[in-house]
Amino acid sequence: MGVVAHVDAGKTSLTERLLFETGVLDRLGRVDDGDTQTDTMALERQRGITIRSAVATFEWRGTVVNLLDTPGHSDFVAEVERALAVLDAAVLVVSAVEGVQAQTLVLMRALQRLRLPAVLFVNKVDRAGADPERVLTQVAERLTSDAVPLGLVEAPGTSAAAYEPFELGPSERESLRARTLADTAYPVVFGSAVTGAGVPELLDVLVDLADTESDATQGDPSGVVFKIERTEGGQRRAFVRMTGGTLRVRDRVAVAGGAPDRVTGIEVFEPGGLRVEGAATDGRIAVVRGWSGARVGDRFGPQTRRRYAVELTRPSLETVVEPVDPTQRGRLFTGLTDLAEQDPLIALRQDDGRGEVAVSLYGEVQKEVLAALLEQDHGVRATFRPTTAICVERVRGVGAAHQLIGVAPNPFLAQLGLRVEPAPVDSGLELALEVELGSMPPAFFAAVEEGVRATLSEGVHGWAVPDARVVVTHSGYYPRQSAMHATFDKSMSSTAQDFRSLAKLLLAEALTRAGTTVCAPIHAFELEVPQDLLGAVLAELPRHRAVPLTTTVLGSGHHAPARLIGELPADEVHGLAQRLPHLTRGEGLLTTHLDHYAPVTGSPPSRTRALPDPFAQIGDWTRIQRTWPAG
Repeated sequence: MGVVAHVDAGKTSLTERLLFETGVLDRLGRVDDGDTQTDTMALERQRGITIRSAVATFEWRGTVVNLLDTPGHSDFVAEVERALAVLDAAVLVVSAVEGVQAQTLVLMRALQRLRLPAVLFVNKVDRAGADPERVLTQVAERLTSDAVPLGLVEAPGTSAAAYEPFELGPSERESLRARTLADTAYPVVFGSAVTGAGVPELLDVLVDLADTESDATQGDPSGVVFKIERTEGGQRRAFVRMTGGTLRVRDRVAVAGGAPDRVTGIEVFEPGGLRVEGAATDGRIAVVRGWSGARVGDRFGPQTRRRYAVELTRPSLETVVEPVDPTQRGRLFTGLTDLAEQDPLIALRQDDGRGEVAVSLYGEVQKEVLAALLEQDHGVRATFRPTTAICVERVRGVGAAHQLIGVAPNPFLAQLGLRVEPAPVDSGLELALEVELGSMPPAFFAAVEEGVRATLSEGVHGWAVPDARVVVTHSGYYPRQSAMHATFDKSMSSTAQDFRSLAKLLLAEALTRAGTTVCAPIHAFELEVPQDLLGAVLAELPRHRAVPLTTTVLGSGHHAPARLIGELPADEVHGLAQRLPHLTRGEGLLTTHLDHYAPVTGSPPSRTRALPDPFAQIGDWTRIQRTWPAG
């Protein structure tokens, strides 16, 4: 099971209460005191927010439940969606005071997209201002019309607030269970993580959703890696959800289709905490040691379940990270590499020539967290340049270039020609041949592809070219040669590096001739605001280059909110989000997601390419012969 919510809805407090009610904890921790069970990172305790998913295990009515506490802030949505991918069901926490909030909408849509059974827990019914009936109406209007309240609240908004469940017969309970597992009903329980009201009833509903089929402990082990972390001693640990079979210590397992890697240790989550075991079976959450190449999202073994595959929206922002102390550049890169290992969507872009590292982001809070983690865990104080949108380049026309082997001014022992053409959006790289496959050794064709991909990663204006058709039009090489009675002479024989280097330069020349269009990331947005403030919001949108497409009124009456749907440049999302509370009395709800890339009008933005820069070398083959590095 997983617990998900908008930040500050009481998600971590509910996790503490669940563990307390089931006997795992003998006292309740508090987020404000920094002593909760699942917020184990020092930074989480300092900031009072969840950053990394954490696992806790309890038992209720004979069923063992692995519980995942996930982040609530939108900047950590990737962490949330990775957790959702390994769940059987989820608890969506909604505040009885604030009601449905922006991240509540995002999470509900993720649950519906994954067809993940979910129970709604309306929390904080004991807080002043709590209005369960109003929140239930919001749930029906904004989240789902299939919400099924299982009780009501006595004395809401007071410390005496109590949850009174409805009486359900066995047939009604079984019908609700079937509908919930089929994603056609969402049970709603009201309560308070602080007082414990409604929590036992929530536990009963959760256990009713448990899979009653016997564990599939036979056969090859299968599962998915959903988290990577390192111990203080630097040892790598992979958090695994088992989906079938039995994984044992000393097993050699191929993770994500790679070479088999030996399991050197297994710990399994139990109600008392992690316990060293010799094996992990289907349904369990295990911590595996020894898998040096495992990455978040990797799967192993036969995959038969319908979930565990989540396509995450990649970050659309990036920033350059610099150490305050220039002598710590190496340590900075090591720290960022470690953080990227834990979160594969933190993509690093390194420029050795300039000594710079750029990192991709979802938002400004993530930047603050990265800075704190670098200082706390790696002793590096870092600064960040202003955040910019990550653009892409689309090939406009057709361009070609070639060089013949042994003919000046070609400095490489390679003959190669490349033609680049436009390709459909999201089609990726298509590498085609107009030469015979046997005209060169396979290693040389592989080197050409490496060079092509390297140049496409930083196009004419420095942005990646994600989609292109590249055709090999010429090929030729010198076979291995040597002087009489001598060993292999590199100066007389073609090597893979010759083709790798020449491919970079030729594709740069071909791309320049074809031309590219820079396209910026555009987010689709939904914005819910009070009707009486709609005019002020519409006046603000042009300042952020936002384009409203449709406007609808949700419900009836003067107080029904209005919903705006439109498009917003990625680099304006943060600015609009900051302005929204002032414009809407704090009642505005903004949700966005990366939708598409649109051509930039006016002068296209550029991004500095890494050195050596093949685009700076084309057309000056004499300089290439002098300066192009062998590597």
